[in-house]
Amino acid sequence: MTFDEILSGTRKRAEGLDVSGVPFLAVQMNFTGDNGGVMYVEIKDGKVNVEPYEYNDRSCAITISIDDFSKLIAGQLDPIAAFTMGKLKVDGDIGKALEFSKLLKK
Repeated sequence: MTFDEILSGTRKRAEGLDVSGVPFLAVQMNFTGDNGGVMYVEIKDGKVNVEPYEYNDRSCAITISIDDFSKLIAGQLDPIAAFTMGKLKVDGDIGKALEFSKLLKK
């Protein structure tokens, strides 16, 4: 999977996501590897925005390889296990990262 595929897939998933009960959440995703990149997912006022930029006023930043992220969204890698094994790193509010991981499972 490439960064562009992850970006478009995340945008598509965000279209049908019910975030009505989610307060403001801004997560920057840093993807490592040959086709790495940076994107952010912002939930604000009941809307989800996904953009291929850094987000300076973020709740947290998550760093993960593209391969591990692909496994994560396919349900083949548990986010808690990935964090424990060092495959996923969180900079910032870990509670917000957990909230974001719950949205990924929807």
